[in-house]
Amino acid sequence: MRWFGGVLTLCLATTAFADDAPWNQFRGPRGDGTTTEKGLPVQFGEGTKEIVWKTAISGRAWSSPVVWGKQIWLSNAPDIQGSLKERVKLNKPMELSAVCVDLETGKILHNRKLFEVSELQVTHQTNTFASPTSFIEEGRVYIHFGSYGTACLDTKTGQTIWERRDLECDHWRGPGSSPIVHGDLLYLTFDGYDFQYIAALDKQTGKTVWKKDRGIDYHTTDGDAKKGYSTPAIIEVGGRELLVSPFAYATIAYAPKTGEPIWTVYHKGMNAAGRPLFGNGLLYINTADGPNPLVAVNPEGQGDITKNIVWSSSKQIPKRPSQILVGDLLFMMNDTGVASCLDAKSGKEIWSKRIAGTYWSSPILANGLIYCWSQEGDVPVFKADREFELVAENKFADGFTASPAVAGKSLIVRTKTHLYRIEKRD
Repeated sequence: MRWFGGVLTLCLATTAFADDAPWNQFRGPRGDGTTTEKGLPVQFGEGTKEIVWKTAISGRAWSSPVVWGKQIWLSNAPDIQGSLKERVKLNKPMELSAVCVDLETGKILHNRKLFEVSELQVTHQTNTFASPTSFIEEGRVYIHFGSYGTACLDTKTGQTIWERRDLECDHWRGPGSSPIVHGDLLYLTFDGYDFQYIAALDKQTGKTVWKKDRGIDYHTTDGDAKKGYSTPAIIEVGGRELLVSPFAYATIAYAPKTGEPIWTVYHKGMNAAGRPLFGNGLLYINTADGPNPLVAVNPEGQGDITKNIVWSSSKQIPKRPSQILVGDLLFMMNDTGVASCLDAKSGKEIWSKRIAGTYWSSPILANGLIYCWSQEGDVPVFKADREFELVAENKFADGFTASPAVAGKSLIVRTKTHLYRIEKRD
């Protein structure tokens, strides 16, 4: 089903459509969930005039939409759930696919089958077979399904430019790390039960440029405690670029071009999913299931820089949603619906507020407001300020596990069943 509430005339050029850079990856152009766009809708919901269009997306996938020009891309998988205890051999191969939706109309332009999978790894019922978010740039989109396969597609034709299916990893609970591109390299993260490594591919050909095992002592033989779902970030410190990649037990900063490890910080934890943030001279790392689920680190130095941990916090820290950094304030919505604000320099709590719902998707910041997206379909909007102020409460027919995207003055949001374009109407 597709419902059209109106069509806006959009410019062909990306820069003409949006003032900010395109929402090209997980958590947007800067990888931090923020947009510089103004005029996004604040009050909206199912059936309201702000819904420009609504398009059904079949299957079951938690990957977030990415946008370039007039195209929205998503990865997708069938509504199949794996086993929590053993691999599952399928009678009929599962098809993993890529979907392209027209930004103007909501029409599906491409629905490409990319890979067939006959045997499923052990997969947690809360995960899907298409959870990693794609990365898009001019002419190309990189679709990633963990060790099930990675493909580079031509965004005009939808045809495959190259693919890889030989990067091994038993994800055990399912893949979740998203790819990123920096310069000529595509970075893929594999932190599974058996293998834990990060790889850099030539984005033009898909060939491996470098591959680095984590190479640390996890202080356990249990592969389940070595898993991670994080997406790395590129930062610049002291005139050098660092590829910061959190995983179970530690975070390593690599030289992006060569993969040389620059430093390691040991913070313990496992199953980390949030993207690291950098500001105020500190690197904010979500360690998920650890004694200190959030740590702030001075990212200068070499070798073991664990002593550079400035502060840590274990109070109301999310395991799945990423944080939002606004100046010297750090905002969070945790999995069980507690919103909070910390002093980003000291880690001290400024306020916390319980809001109904369960939250897995990451929030976004727009024009001083933070938008959160619950599994029950609620979208609370509150001010990014030192005092909590709820501005709006919105409601959808289905819930959210994917994180939203921004395209100009529109929100592009994926519920468990549909993709929406939402824009303020006068």
